[in-house]
Amino acid sequence: MKLNQLSDNPGATKARKRVARGPGSGSGKTAGRGIKGQKSRSGVAIGGYEGGQMPLYQRLPKRGFNKPNRKAFAVINLGLIQKFIDAGKIDIKADITQEALVASGALRRVKDGVRVLAKGDFTSKANIVVHGASAGAVEAVEQAGGKLTVTATPKAAAE
Repeated sequence: MKLNQLSDNPGATKARKRVARGPGSGSGKTAGRGIKGQKSRSGVAIGGYEGGQMPLYQRLPKRGFNKPNRKAFAVINLGLIQKFIDAGKIDIKADITQEALVASGALRRVKDGVRVLAKGDFTSKANIVVHGASAGAVEAVEQAGGKLTVTATPKAAAE
C-alpha cells in the first residue's frame, strides 16, 4: 500500500458545482441565478438591508439574557443507560459515574458535568453518581431499586 494508492470510498466525496463555466457545464451563462432582477446581481442582501431604513431585526425589542459563564451539561436519558447495561457495556456492580458513561460510549464528553433525564424505561438496580438529575429520573431509579446521587459539579466544588 502506497500513498498514491489510497482513495476514498466510492460516493464518499462529491465535486463542488462549478457555476458560470460555459454552456456545456449545464450551469453556465446565468449560473443558476435566472434572468434579470435584484437577485441575479452581485452584492445582494435581501434579508438584511432595507435601503437605509432601520432593519426589522434592529427595530424589534430585545428580550432576555444569556449568562456568559453558564454550565453546559452533557445530557443522557435513563433509557439509553438501560440499553448500555443490557448490552453489557456498563457494569451495574460498580457505581455508574460520568467516567463509566464516557468509557462505555454512552456519552462522548462530559462538558461541565452529566445530567440524567427520565426518558425511557429503567429497570436495573444500579447506583448512579452524576452532577445533575431531573426529579423524574431520581424517582425512576429509586423505583427500580437503585440510587441516584447528585454531586456538586467539579467547577462549583473548586470555587
